[in-house]
Amino acid sequence: MRIEVKIPPLPESVADATLAAWHKQPGEPISADDNLADLETDKVVLELPAPGSGVLGEILIPAGSTVTAGQVIARIETSGADTTQAPAPTASAATDNAGEAAPAGPAARQLMMANDIQAGQIAGSGRNGRILKEDVLAYLAAAQKPAAVAESATVPEEAAAEQPASPAPLTGERAERRVPMTRLRARIAERLLAAQRETAMLTTFNEVDMQPVNELRQRYRDAFEKAHGVRLGLMSFFVTAAVAALKRFPAVNASIDGDDIVYHSYYDVGIAVSSPRGLVVPILRDADRLGAAGIERGIADFAARAKDNTLGLEEITGGTFTITNGGVFGSLLSTPILNPPQSAILGMHKVQDRPVVVDGQIVVRPMMYLALSYDHRIIDGREAVQCLATIKAVLEDPARLLLDV
Repeated sequence: MRIEVKIPPLPESVADATLAAWHKQPGEPISADDNLADLETDKVVLELPAPGSGVLGEILIPAGSTVTAGQVIARIETSGADTTQAPAPTASAATDNAGEAAPAGPAARQLMMANDIQAGQIAGSGRNGRILKEDVLAYLAAAQKPAAVAESATVPEEAAAEQPASPAPLTGERAERRVPMTRLRARIAERLLAAQRETAMLTTFNEVDMQPVNELRQRYRDAFEKAHGVRLGLMSFFVTAAVAALKRFPAVNASIDGDDIVYHSYYDVGIAVSSPRGLVVPILRDADRLGAAGIERGIADFAARAKDNTLGLEEITGGTFTITNGGVFGSLLSTPILNPPQSAILGMHKVQDRPVVVDGQIVVRPMMYLALSYDHRIIDGREAVQCLATIKAVLEDPARLLLDV
């Protein structure tokens, strides 16, 4: 008996997908729900579970092909198959192609391909010998490859996610490397161009004295972690301050739909994080109801799953406002680009000690530049400036949140 392996229904907004990698090869025993392959859309990487147990008979569609919902890509032979003890893949099957046959997670495979590493070179520490990203990083560190430096570089504890993997430097005189653009990178390029072409984007800047927030974090860091089981970072302060500002200036939380302006009574805040595939923006739903602990838990979860490419499509769809933190990579000032159909995005930057004047005295304070990019079609300059000033005021005097002033 044969079982056809078909591409499952794709989300309404996704027309097709790329068959990124096969995890099983013809002749290998498989069990129901084993991950057969990875499907890469322009938003997420999806795992394709086996529809039944047996032996993989043939692969009809090779890795790298574009596929659509319902398409048959392989067949499973079930007659006489003994799946009680599935043998481990042979060395040749595991090492012929790190992107296809390696028992590795998506993030690990991406890093392995970027650095020309075969699966047989790495011992996996995950379940059933699965290769994790940490295993690849450890291998790179042991080999003293330049990519390891970029991957393991220390960033501030407030970082929402790790830096994405970068290919190893080219060697040789005037060398070149040509690789196909991933679907996510192509989608990012498309959306960024559309944002510049279809919106009237402007940016207003301000700076915030981070000393009050730093003092609160130092004072309550241990108690917060003991009570809630999560570290107290910067992002919970910024999300809370942004929500307070959005409540006062509804247009900044609105969007344009055709000839209509859509105002939202909810505050779904996107947090831009880096993944091995590029930038993704998972959404903190109803951020105004989460509290500091809920925000920190949500962001920590997003960061971990962005690293492993396990975010669901519904988690990166929607959102009414976005926050991006270039400061974790050392950016002192930048102009964030809108994430349509949202009308505004807040850019955080590096905290740097600078001399400032406070009460007529020159003092050194930890300062951060803030940037608010906005769609001038629905947000006036006055609203944008006052919205950013509100965020600054709340961060510099968090007691305002308690007093609602």
